[in-house]
Amino acid sequence: MRVQSLTLAAASAALLAPTTSPAMEHATARTEPVVRREGKVAAADLLARVRKCEPVSRGRYRSDDGMAASVPVCGTRDAVFWKADMDIDCDGRPGSRCNRRTDPLFSDATAFQQSDGRYLSAERLPYIVVPAPSRIWDHREHGVRGGAVAAVVYGDRVQYAVVGDVGPGHIIGEASYATAKALGIRPDPRGGGTPSGVTYIVFRNTQVKPIEDHAAAVATGERLAELFVQEK
Repeated sequence: MRVQSLTLAAASAALLAPTTSPAMEHATARTEPVVRREGKVAAADLLARVRKCEPVSRGRYRSDDGMAASVPVCGTRDAVFWKADMDIDCDGRPGSRCNRRTDPLFSDATAFQQSDGRYLSAERLPYIVVPAPSRIWDHREHGVRGGAVAAVVYGDRVQYAVVGDVGPGHIIGEASYATAKALGIRPDPRGGGTPSGVTYIVFRNTQVKPIEDHAAAVATGERLAELFVQEK
């Protein structure tokens, strides 16, 4: 991860998180990422739909600290989107791939929580990170909240995800370990990700409940993506 995601919870809250049992881990197995090579809606069709940008942000974002601010958030009637890099978010519930040993910027909390009160698992749940509200753009004003459904496109792959974390207010282009892995992007938080070529499409006024139900995100995402590419 080149930047650390912000969280909306105090670090001490981690001490109150319930212990995960083997049975609970088995019960959440449905959140394992699914590699989707295009699926019902082709990556090319989604990319064609977002070829033109009507900016909804008041300014532009940096892809990383030290980079020029060059990434606008664009919008249509039903979605907002941006084209950027992908940094790896390994925050949330620790696991074998995402923990303080594997990620020097690891945080054990995410901006949003599961239905059982635990923080999200970046290893298991495909999610994306949105910038914290700022004078550049406030995602909340455009129907984007925790659990909003997103289609993430890279090459010829489409991965459906949810908005699961909030990052710095001046940087854009970050997604969970699981999202990167599903798209064929190196998910290593120390040096993984990709410097360009990722399109993030977030459907306005959507919300998966519970947020950890990846199957629901896929079903909703595929339905909305079909409507999106047909939108005039």
